[in-house]
Amino acid sequence: MELLAVEAAGRGMSVRAAEERGLTGPAYWYGGPVAGARLAGQLGFALLEPTDGWLAELPQEFTGRQVRAGTLADAWSLNQPTFIKPPRDKSFPADVYTDDSRLSSALDPSTPVLLSDVVTFAAEYRLFLLDGQIATASRYAVFGRLDPRPLGTDSADRATATQITEFANRLVAAAGHTLPSAVVVDVGQVLDAYHPGHRWAVVEANMAWFSHAYAADPARVLDVVLRAAGPREHTRPQDLAFERH
Repeated sequence: MELLAVEAAGRGMSVRAAEERGLTGPAYWYGGPVAGARLAGQLGFALLEPTDGWLAELPQEFTGRQVRAGTLADAWSLNQPTFIKPPRDKSFPADVYTDDSRLSSALDPSTPVLLSDVVTFAAEYRLFLLDGQIATASRYAVFGRLDPRPLGTDSADRATATQITEFANRLVAAAGHTLPSAVVVDVGQVLDAYHPGHRWAVVEANMAWFSHAYAADPARVLDVVLRAAGPREHTRPQDLAFERH
């Protein structure tokens, strides 16, 4: 957030905290969904986000595993280890659950969830996409542990960057129309004992205005955020279907 604030200030933009009094629009937003939804009408910005079922609707060639959309009630009835996460909010921790003992019974049974096969991601990368192109990217985890690193800083990284770009291009060609024009897509290398080598797969899609930049270029991240959470009158017609309400 601080890096984006510095970049925005360098562009002559006024950076204000959501808690400040007297805020007026038009404005752009970078922050949480609860405060964003509360201030969107007052400040006139539109929040673009992928649909809840986007990952589950992707062909398995892009997910590398079976993923389905369901509800918390479905999750409570599982009898095998399953990776379960909220589609977009943080109502409970995304994790592998073996039964319902760790899933909160205080939540509404109709709460939407994504349920997927358990896989191992050797490394995970965050892609900030703008108009179907990678604006900037960063590694953010290795074997599930936080390990940010700029992408393309040495020869091995450049080879990885080429593979990621090729995978992202195929994904956009097949499913780009099902995403807003400014969005974050996380991808990873799936380890599979039955298929030697690494396979690229989508981890998830996220709102650019609520995504950590990690080691990505702050200037390019800000470009994506400004499109994903800017004045409503600037929203492109193809993005209207992805506006958060």
